[in-house]
Amino acid sequence: MSTEEISTAEIGAEEAGPESTASRRTVLRAGVAAAAVGAAPLATGRNEAVAEAGPADTRTGPARVALKINGKVHEPELEPRVTLLDALRERIGLTGTKKGCDRGECGACTVLVDGRRIKSCLTLAVMQQGREITTVEGLAHGERLHPVQAAFVGNDALQCGFCTPGQMMSAIGCIDEGHTGSDAEIREWMSGNLCRCSCYPNIVAAVRQAARELR
Repeated sequence: MSTEEISTAEIGAEEAGPESTASRRTVLRAGVAAAAVGAAPLATGRNEAVAEAGPADTRTGPARVALKINGKVHEPELEPRVTLLDALRERIGLTGTKKGCDRGECGACTVLVDGRRIKSCLTLAVMQQGREITTVEGLAHGERLHPVQAAFVGNDALQCGFCTPGQMMSAIGCIDEGHTGSDAEIREWMSGNLCRCSCYPNIVAAVRQAARELR
């Protein structure tokens, strides 16, 4: 019934007297009740459909994650939000990889994943399942240092040593990528790794020497 029809009916009811007005109100209440009853089956049907579908899978708790690191498989229980850096340091105990800025700016957390250098603070551990992860602990063979490690020591390419693990891992990536044609090229492709002690000339010399030995 339209607003105009209701208004006209109400005016007619008022002219007819109190008894007609009461009857009109009764009819309107009955109409509203009938509409509510008609809509109830639709709402019930929707609720039944949701109940049959079941609750959405919102599990975000810890789960076992298989990470192959330095040739050995580790299976820590990790939450999906845990970064590779935190998994290495806090859950697996490989503290050679350093946490500097924790936002991908300093390069102290650099590791190799399938031979490619990445900043482990910017990737989730669960994303690296099934890949070969190499940290600074995996470079030496017993007492024999990796050529990059030996070159850093020989060229005194460190002072406090905090950035050194990331510098070494990035140096290996830089050499493997073939970006050691000149000192300028080495500086450019190592620029993602910061040294607060400013050992850059010695770092460049170490990368240059290691590149010659690894060719």
